[in-house]
Amino acid sequence: MTDTYDLIVLGAGPVGENVADRAVRGGLTALIVERELVGGECSYWACMPSKALLRSGQALRAARAVPGSAEAVSGELDVAAVLARRDAFASDWDDAGQADWLRGAGVDLVRGHGRVDGERRVVVTDADGRERVLHARHAVAICTGSDAAIPPVPGLRAAEPWTSREATSAREVPESLAVIGGGVVAVELATAFAALGSRVAVLARSGLLGGFESFAGEAVADGLRALGVDVRLGSDIRGVERDASGVTVRTADGDVRASEVLVATGRIPRSAGIGLESIGIGPGGDGGTDRGAPASEFAPGRPIPTDDTLRVPGTDWLYAVGDVAGRAPLTHQGKYEARAAGDIIAARASGGPVDDAAWGRHAASADRAAVPQVVFSSPEVAAVGLTERAARESGRTVRVADAAFSSVAGASLHADGYRGRGRIVIDAERDVLLGATLVGEDVAELIHAATVAVVGEVPLARLWHAVPAYPTMSEVWLRLLEADGRDSA
Repeated sequence: MTDTYDLIVLGAGPVGENVADRAVRGGLTALIVERELVGGECSYWACMPSKALLRSGQALRAARAVPGSAEAVSGELDVAAVLARRDAFASDWDDAGQADWLRGAGVDLVRGHGRVDGERRVVVTDADGRERVLHARHAVAICTGSDAAIPPVPGLRAAEPWTSREATSAREVPESLAVIGGGVVAVELATAFAALGSRVAVLARSGLLGGFESFAGEAVADGLRALGVDVRLGSDIRGVERDASGVTVRTADGDVRASEVLVATGRIPRSAGIGLESIGIGPGGDGGTDRGAPASEFAPGRPIPTDDTLRVPGTDWLYAVGDVAGRAPLTHQGKYEARAAGDIIAARASGGPVDDAAWGRHAASADRAAVPQVVFSSPEVAAVGLTERAARESGRTVRVADAAFSSVAGASLHADGYRGRGRIVIDAERDVLLGATLVGEDVAELIHAATVAVVGEVPLARLWHAVPAYPTMSEVWLRLLEADGRDSA
């Protein structure tokens, strides 16, 4: 195996895989360095296993919500079967299939910890401590992802808390679980373990799903309580202690006892320990979180700043893609960035223009205003673009339209007593959508229509002619347009 490649990628998660694949398709040679499993966090400890854990409970609740199927349902979830299905989706934590995919794509793989060691130079240390020096002709792409954040709560680290990794790979379901946090991971895993039979308490510092429309977090809190979850908002956590029988979480409002405690309070980019100081990028400034900030303002453990071609400012060869860049830390957004970065690296290597404005569709800009996200809670939350608050804070003149799913025939057919709500945020000056939020069971599959409308800046006058099929839940679009007070002319 050669030690020189056109592109060297640190990290073999879905982001690194896509950067390398697109570069190879563009005619380059590429090698990926990975210290854990090829396929990364999403495949083994995040998206896939968590959604596998959630799906069985979701299907059972759906069956119980419709007369006829409700009478056919007896008993509770088969926990062993749910965990076995989860294991299958995580490939039993064996990455042989993903490694085979890399080979088939023409991408070489080196296992070990990679670090930058000068311009276009990477040193890989394997499990036995041996080092190998690699050289990149054109580019190095950092795609190392992120780690769960552990807040500085007294006793928390010593209590050996679960993070999303331990939760999604758990071999047994704990009798009780205390969840610290109120974001997406917190509510999804609370939903999953409540369905699997745990007594779950959610301890959130403020409300739930703070980055979404407020009604979304309120609906999810109600949904968790309906599943038997003890939801405590505004929790001031004072400390955590573990003893032989479990964990005690001490709060200003009293103690919470549980078999396990799960910390779900955000994630930290894996930007430390990868040698960036060897090229003059190190501590200083405010962390360089603004896009295009000087590389000298980057601090390890913070997002690595990039421009819209995912290149690190001040270099012509270093790229940061996915969670480590902090732009929109979601798997689908990371893969989108990866496709852009891989194409751009290949084009630049071939001597193409370096003017960022010339790249058109290749430049990554979707994170500015059109990030779609789904929370697989009960009810689900699907959103894209700006919330009403974010739109107003950006200085735009906006108007908002809301509609209840109770007015949608497809929702009534979907489940008796279906409850849900939609909102669109409209740029009042341009008459286009800035954002949309849908809350209700099974709304995840509706969000791409909203994403297309937001990204395409489709005028509302045209959206009136995008007629939703009857009777489907997509008819919520008609109700939202009606709520906006427009006629169909």
